[in-house]
Amino acid sequence: MRILVVEDDAGIATGLRTNLQQRGYAVDVCDGVASAWGALRAERFDAVLLDLGLPDGDGAELLRRLRLSPAAGASAAAVLPDPSTPVLIVTARDQVHQRIAGLDGGADDYLAKPFDMDELDARLRALLRRAAGRASPTIRHGDIEMDPAARTVHQGGRLVEMSPREFSVLLVLLEARGRVLSRQQIEERLYSWDAAIESNAVEVHIHHLRRKLGSASIQTMRGVGYFMPQEAAA
Repeated sequence: MRILVVEDDAGIATGLRTNLQQRGYAVDVCDGVASAWGALRAERFDAVLLDLGLPDGDGAELLRRLRLSPAAGASAAAVLPDPSTPVLIVTARDQVHQRIAGLDGGADDYLAKPFDMDELDARLRALLRRAAGRASPTIRHGDIEMDPAARTVHQGGRLVEMSPREFSVLLVLLEARGRVLSRQQIEERLYSWDAAIESNAVEVHIHHLRRKLGSASIQTMRGVGYFMPQEAAA
């Protein structure tokens, strides 16, 4: 999943990027309100990690603007930013009234610095799970069971070995099952701005997934993209 980190401290931003990438996320970093707003207008992110004390303004103002954005499809120019994008505030402001203000201001969660990366990861997973409309920490589809926390996939009770990128592609398709995703949409969920993408990378990963999970597990709509059926085949 793709995460936008809004953090002006270079050391913290680098640490977050490195740790989150090691945990399978695609990560982009902005160091201020203006650059973050531009990123949100240009790209789709699964979640935002938002610092409040930024050099060109307060992160709370960015959050307010995001939540007041027109809903997708309201006009031709209002597809992004998505006002429903999950936001986790990560800040040194740790007073109770500050946490209350952040949550009442539209944040989905609030974490005070310093923090443990395992806790941050767990909170991110919870945000992404709720955004996808899931209550269960695991994703089940037919005989496929995925555990995003452990980053494991079982089929019929058998562990299926996958590369990190194959796991990410499968997660994107499972979260969107029933909907067709173009190659570009899948790439946008998997790669940060500075990532080098081979032209057939998505096709290669899907080929490997079909070989491991069965040829009918992922279907193609010719000229449009790929999808997993809403209901798995019996």
